[in-house]
Amino acid sequence: MSDPSSQRPNNSRVFITGIGMISPMGKTLEDHLRSVKAGSTHFREVDFFDVSRQRVKTAALVDLPESLGEHHLSEKELGRLDRGTKLMLYATGEALNQAGLSDIDPHTPMVVGTSAGAMPIGEAYFKAASIEPLSRRGQVSRVEHYQPQKGMAMIQRAFDFRAQTQIISNACASGANAIGHAYQLIKSGQRPVALAGGYDGLSEMVFSGFNSLQALSLSGIPRPFDAKREGLALGEGAAMFVLETEESMLERGATPLAEIIGYGMATDLHHLTQPHPEGKAAISSMKSACKDAKVEPSEIQYINSHGTGTPLNDVAEANAISTWAGADAEKMMVSSTKSAMGHALGGAGAIEAGLCLMALREQVVPASLNVRTLDSACRFDLVTEPRSAQLDTVLTNSFGFGGCNATLILRKINSPS
Repeated sequence: MSDPSSQRPNNSRVFITGIGMISPMGKTLEDHLRSVKAGSTHFREVDFFDVSRQRVKTAALVDLPESLGEHHLSEKELGRLDRGTKLMLYATGEALNQAGLSDIDPHTPMVVGTSAGAMPIGEAYFKAASIEPLSRRGQVSRVEHYQPQKGMAMIQRAFDFRAQTQIISNACASGANAIGHAYQLIKSGQRPVALAGGYDGLSEMVFSGFNSLQALSLSGIPRPFDAKREGLALGEGAAMFVLETEESMLERGATPLAEIIGYGMATDLHHLTQPHPEGKAAISSMKSACKDAKVEPSEIQYINSHGTGTPLNDVAEANAISTWAGADAEKMMVSSTKSAMGHALGGAGAIEAGLCLMALREQVVPASLNVRTLDSACRFDLVTEPRSAQLDTVLTNSFGFGGCNATLILRKINSPS
């Protein structure tokens, strides 16, 4: 089979034709819409590892479905997967089903972002080695399945395809970077179809690490952009997208859900865990995405912010938005959906892109919940209750430790007149 990339133009439009998304908000777009409209939060005490000695004991957790959908994995193979990979398995199946993509070309790339990967399997390896150092029982399997590429290979096996796999681990920007990279592969004419998304399941080591950093809200409830915010709350989840060219979409008879029109990224070398207070890399990331999309800030109606609820992140992002948008900032709607479902780390950017897709399709803006007193740095329209609005173009930001910044811009599919 010849490489199909050699026959396509170098400026393809990129459409989303399938999405699977599972988060504390629910297992479908409809679930997420209901949660957004209700303005509900999803935090509870962690119950699948010991949190008795932790400062904070809550997170936003996913209720794993009894069935992860139709797939080709045996019960034994399924049992070897960690929580996060199971979430991605579910999301991938949902995306493929919605896109009607059952026969996948071997040239199709799968680009996946994750921060923690299969961390619980690594934890199990360490615990087993600590208790019985000379025992090798189950350890070889743990070493094998701890590797993220093994988990993604298992997902391909589950749906009987053998695509090339690229894994991006860029902290909390990973999911957005994965979608952005797949978008670039299609836009540049290298591939007609790609799978892209991000995932992370909550793990004991990551939970303990954020507790040790004292980055978590002691109340367990994050309050992004509140003047007295005290920290973030962790979450988990996965989202997978099917992206394709207009030509491929029309040839297959697929239905577009939204169009990705811009992607930008930048690196902030200010500090390992703290953003530059002026949000310099965030500004650069948003400018780059707008240049790619050929839009001005005034054309964007809504921003799904990174908005973690930490003192430094929110003010840096608020300053960045104000500088980037200028006079247009005051009429720009902004919110943080992490206020409802926590921070899903490597999965956050993908899930939040899914929420942007939902916002475009349903013409509803999710709220920044739990805000009591607005931070003075917010010189934009912070949406604190779910709001109906006319949305055509929206932007989502994802920022990570190490100064990783990523921005995606999505556009609504307008029905023919």
